[in-house]
Amino acid sequence: MSKKDSQKKPLNKALQLSGAGLQMGVTIYLGFLLGEWLDKLFETKFLTQTVTLISVFLAIYYLIKQANRIND
Repeated sequence: MSKKDSQKKPLNKALQLSGAGLQMGVTIYLGFLLGEWLDKLFETKFLTQTVTLISVFLAIYYLIKQANRIND
C-alpha cells in the first residue's frame, strides 16, 4: 500500500461550505429556542431577539473562521 492510499482525501470545498451553512442554520435556530425559553422563564419580551442576534453573530464568526481554514 502506498502513501497515497493511506492518506485520506480532503472533502470538496463546496461540500465543506454547504455543511457550514447547515451549521449556521442550526446555531441560529437553537439560539432562537434558547431566547424563547428565557423569555418564558423571566417573563420578558426582548431576550428572544437578543439571544438570536448573538447567535447570528457567533454563526457568522465561525463561518468566516471555517472559510479561512478551508482556503489555507
